Amino acid sequence: MNQNIVILISGTGSNMMAVVQAARASQWERRFGARIAAVISNKEEAGGLALAREAGIATAVVPHRAYATREAFDAVLAQAIDAHSPSLVVLAGIMRILTPDFVRRYEGRLLNIHPSLLPAFPGLDTHRRAIEAGCRVAGATVHQVTAELDHGPILDQAVVPVLPDDDPARLQQRVLAQEHTLYPRAIERFLLDRAAH
Repeated sequence: MNQNIVILISGTGSNMMAVVQAARASQWERRFGARIAAVISNKEEAGGLALAREAGIATAVVPHRAYATREAFDAVLAQAIDAHSPSLVVLAGIMRILTPDFVRRYEGRLLNIHPSLLPAFPGLDTHRRAIEAGCRVAGATVHQVTAELDHGPILDQAVVPVLPDDDPARLQQRVLAQEHTLYPRAIERFLLDRAAH
């Protein structure tokens, strides 16, 4: 069974590249019939697009500023995604709140990584909020996406200690390093579960 994975990004694409590298190293195509079919960004200047092209992956840009409403943007984004017949849509740092209709369209096959230990600190500015709240640990969560922001069934988490001299930037760096292992691991387990059923 062929499983196409479409990855959505807005920026440098470091999580996207971690997934691409894991897919190759762990032979997802041979084991699960899963391949990274495309990387799509809402920003033309996203650094991850060049990395994806260098890796031989199809890319597309759907600039959100070109659309008057979230609904209009999401409809065109969905068309770009559907051109690749996706079995799985992976949000890897796309900085957009997606509409309920979009989320419903990909229900059960839409994954996200969030830089906190959900359900703590949904939304933005997670590292500053964790430090200000006096948290001893922070981390990242991979979850299935539902219409409610940063909710949905949790698939995996990584825990990172908050150090006494941490500022948001330092904490972010250590959490991001964990994300690069966590996201591919969670996606592989998701593919494995799907292959078993």
